[in-house]
Parts: sequence; C-alpha cells; structure tokens
Amino acid sequence: MYIIAIAWLYVTVLMAATEKTITAGVLTFVFYGLLPCALLLWILGVNHRRRKKYVKELGNNLGNDNVHEPDSTHTETDE
Repeated sequence: MYIIAIAWLYVTVLMAATEKTITAGVLTFVFYGLLPCALLLWILGVNHRRRKKYVKELGNNLGNDNVHEPDSTHTETDE
C-alpha cells in the first residue's frame, strides 16, 4: 500500500514542477498529493489501529504479560 502512496506523491511532485509559479506548484502538491494521500492512509489504517488496541486490551485483561517468555515445559532437546 505504501508503494502506491509513494508513486502518487511522485506523480504529484512532477505535476507541481510543471506549474508556472511556485505557489501554484506548492498548492498542487498539497491539494492533489499530500492531503488525499494522508487521508487515504489514515482511513485505511483505522482498522489496523483498532485491532492493535483490541489485542493490547485483551492481553492486559487476560494477564498475559509474559507472552514472549518460554514456558519451559518441554525439557528434552530437539535433534
């Protein structure tokens, strides 16, 4: 998804570079590139942030603070 955003920003930079004045170029980049890209990434990232928050709350409610520690129940060595 980020490669599409980077490509779109590249296209808008090229569009802004062809404008006659610097002000028109900056406004073209901001309104055609930066704001739509930021809005799209923010909207598409809502589910990821919501899921991440849910998993964090679920872990805190279950008391699983030591998730990444080995349980040491398997005492034999793997060969």
